[in-house]
Amino acid sequence: MLKKVSKNVERQRRHLRVRKKISGTPECPRLNVFRSNAHIHAQIIDDVNGKTLVAASSVEMKLANGGNVEAAKAVGSEIAKRAIAAKIENVVFDRGGYVYHGRVQALAEAAREAGLKF
Repeated sequence: MLKKVSKNVERQRRHLRVRKKISGTPECPRLNVFRSNAHIHAQIIDDVNGKTLVAASSVEMKLANGGNVEAAKAVGSEIAKRAIAAKIENVVFDRGGYVYHGRVQALAEAAREAGLKF
């Protein structure tokens, strides 16, 4: 009998496949997205030094409903503001194995509108 593999395991596989090609450097760090049912998180990571440079999440921003598109837009604009304050303009986008649709897309577009380039 076949066992069904969970969606999260499949997402983690996709994420590893993408991470083989995408890596954050000090000049162009990686913008990583993590999405749960209730919240969304974004981090800008320098993989060479293994440091998180900037982070923002719907939990930390105390949004009433952190699992919707409006919250993703707010997190995207906040991560971009913090990145620009830390003198980071260019990033490489890491969707974390998620489909580029809905909340992930809203976060990316809000970050672009707020001044990040990717």
